[in-house]
This record gives sequence, C-alpha cells and structure tokens, in this order.
Amino acid sequence: MNIYDFNVNDAYGTEVSLSEYAGNVILIINSATKCGFTPQYDELQDLYEKYSNDGFIILDFPCNQFGHQAPGTNEEIISFCDSRYGITFPIFSKIEVNGSNALPLYKYLKSQKSFTGFDPNHPLTPMLYSALSRTDPDYASNSEIKWNFTKFLIDRNGSVVERFEPTTDIAVIESRIQELL
Repeated sequence: MNIYDFNVNDAYGTEVSLSEYAGNVILIINSATKCGFTPQYDELQDLYEKYSNDGFIILDFPCNQFGHQAPGTNEEIISFCDSRYGITFPIFSKIEVNGSNALPLYKYLKSQKSFTGFDPNHPLTPMLYSALSRTDPDYASNSEIKWNFTKFLIDRNGSVVERFEPTTDIAVIESRIQELL
C-alpha cells in the first residue's frame, strides 16, 4: 500500500486519485488560514516554484480541527491563499486529520510516521506544549496530528519517508526534498 491507493476530493468536490501524482516527490500538509504558522505558505510556495519543474508538488489539505483556525468555505480558503500568498499548488477540500472522521489518507500517513517532537528553539513550541498537555497529557506518545502545518514527505514511489512538525525549519524540509529529487 502507498498513497497512490487513496482518493481525495479537490476543493470543488471532484474526486481525485492520488495516483495522478505518481512519480513526483510530494509534500502533504494540513493547513489553516488563521494560524501562527500560516506565514509558512510563503516559504512553501517558494519551495514549490523552485522544485516543481523537477517533479515536486505540494498537496494542501485545510483542516479546522486545531483552534478553529481554518474557518470559511473551500472557495474562501482558496481565495485567501491566492490573494495573500499567491499559492499555485493544489488545495483540496477541507478535512479532518484526527478522530473517527479523519480522512483515510491521513489515517494512513499517521500509521506510517508518528510524532517525533517539536523544535525546542521555535518560538511557538512553548505554546504548543502548553496547549497539547492540557488537552491530551499523553500527546507525545501517539501519532495523532498535533497542529496545523504538519507535513509528510512522500518519495517518487508513493512511500511516506518523513513527518515534519510545524516547528521544523523549512530549510530542513528543503534539504530532504533535494535528496529525494
């Protein structure tokens, strides 16, 4: 099994087979438009522009499960991403990443790569530790998505090779992308 076995809905409700992206290096993210990590869209768009001609793509899945920071319709989210950050990589339908209604793709991603911790030097790490320990004292030992802008790196064969928490520096992610390209 790999990610090519999954179908998802684009932002307009059309079913898309992830096999359409076979042969590419893929970065899958769960995003939010009103989050402290939302400015990462700038760096993500830069990565996409830099490597898309080499077979790299980003697949963006908005999620409102963390602090209700992805309000609005799919169309409003796309409009925000376009006007604010010039996003040109695919944005899919808003989803859930945890719980019984989690998108099957995300259940699979979490089964492949678990939580490895936040960057202790990131300025938002203390807030994340505080918020998570209040809602789930055992958060560090499960594979659930912890917050917006968690990223999964997929190789050209559709295998999940790495999970990056939202506090991971984009330069670290870029280095891993370069290795796979």
